[in-house]
Amino acid sequence: MPSATVSDRSSVTDTSVTDTVRITQTLSLAVLGAGAWGSALAQLAEYNGHRISVWSRRNGNALGDVVAGADMILSAISMKGVAALANQLKALSIPESVILVTATKGLDPQTTNTPSQIFQSVFPNNPVAVLSGPNLSKEIDQGLPAATVVASSDQAAAEKVQTLFSSDQFRVYTCPDPLGAELGGTLKNVMAIAVGVCDGLSLGTNAKCALMTRALPEVIRIGMHLGATEVETFYGLSGLGDMLATCSSSLSRNYRVGYGLAQGKTLAQILQELGGTAEGVNTADVLIAIANREGIPVPISRQVDRLLKGRITPQEALEALMERDLKPEACDL
Repeated sequence: MPSATVSDRSSVTDTSVTDTVRITQTLSLAVLGAGAWGSALAQLAEYNGHRISVWSRRNGNALGDVVAGADMILSAISMKGVAALANQLKALSIPESVILVTATKGLDPQTTNTPSQIFQSVFPNNPVAVLSGPNLSKEIDQGLPAATVVASSDQAAAEKVQTLFSSDQFRVYTCPDPLGAELGGTLKNVMAIAVGVCDGLSLGTNAKCALMTRALPEVIRIGMHLGATEVETFYGLSGLGDMLATCSSSLSRNYRVGYGLAQGKTLAQILQELGGTAEGVNTADVLIAIANREGIPVPISRQVDRLLKGRITPQEALEALMERDLKPEACDL
């Protein structure tokens, strides 16, 4: 089976892993998606001594060969390919013991489902886990410390994923609320676009902090309405933590989308310059469809969607938010 590229870190033996996180079993992990995030996750698992195989549409490897014998399959492809990939895997008769892990953040335009919902619908008897947190892949590639969350309704599966990735460089926490963890990581991409606009317009720290603070209850409101089970999930690494990372770093593609729009660039120009996927662009469109259908108030997301579609300017988006009716801070609307 083809193996992932070995980083310098992978030469460290298992004895370098902290006493509280020791590898008790060598597992076989199939990583689907060889982009920045998929490659970073492959290196983290390889650093712990696990067997890694990698598949992407471009590397020429047969999907069946890559997932054959895998104990765990991790999907790190862009949102637009998740549904098709799930159906490809179904045709391969994946054993029910295989843990399916999704590290994709987005919403499916056709069904409005999250990646974990798609995988669970196709594989109703397999454990499905969500990996999400404040994890900028470039920093992980540099060996900088980071933490994340693996969320699943199957506690044993979550703990198995936790053990596979945890090391002295990457701390993994478990969570029983996969949808909440997934939506926190997905919806913050829309908010990061808004924060990028704020910085691009040089509105200052006060405005930026106010925007991020108001963004969190909007994410919570959406998440709980759509079926997240614990509000606390959104205050953790996969919610607030991921939002802070994405909204505070120029490494974030979604932040750079907003910043570029505020600088007068077109969306097409920005996406071409990024050279990668900014999931918040597609997420905003699907989110507004959900909000309209479910009657969920999403003032920040709505202005981001209008901006992305060229219906308003960055300045007009700001004015629309500042001119909303006065109300108590704790108001759901």
